[in-house]
Amino acid sequence: VQLQASGGGLVQAGGSLRLSCAASNRTFRNRRTTWFRQAPGKERNFVASIKWSGGFTTYSDPVKGRFTISRDNAKNTVHLQMNSLRPEDTAVYYCAESPSVIDSSLAFQSAYAYWGQGTLVTVSS
Repeated sequence: VQLQASGGGLVQAGGSLRLSCAASNRTFRNRRTTWFRQAPGKERNFVASIKWSGGFTTYSDPVKGRFTISRDNAKNTVHLQMNSLRPEDTAVYYCAESPSVIDSSLAFQSAYAYWGQGTLVTVSS
């Protein structure tokens, strides 16, 4: 599986961006796709996750109510709609995927076998 993240850019606080994670050879029924982010000088943290089978979603507390993760079955793509962006959302955003991730592990980077290259989101105040 090869993942391609896109959609990052520069936006003012309060604005919106939509990130996309396209995949080739994505065939596992119970696969999970997750977004992580890494701010300058900080650790990479969990943002949001979706399970393709059933579309179940999970969000980190800092983005809950502002970000929405979704999947497009026809285009084999996962989107992350980010609204009401804040300067603290500035980070490189990575998408990751694995054929099967148990719910208790979905926020851990070690659970994911495949990673995209990252896309930079910068939110100005």
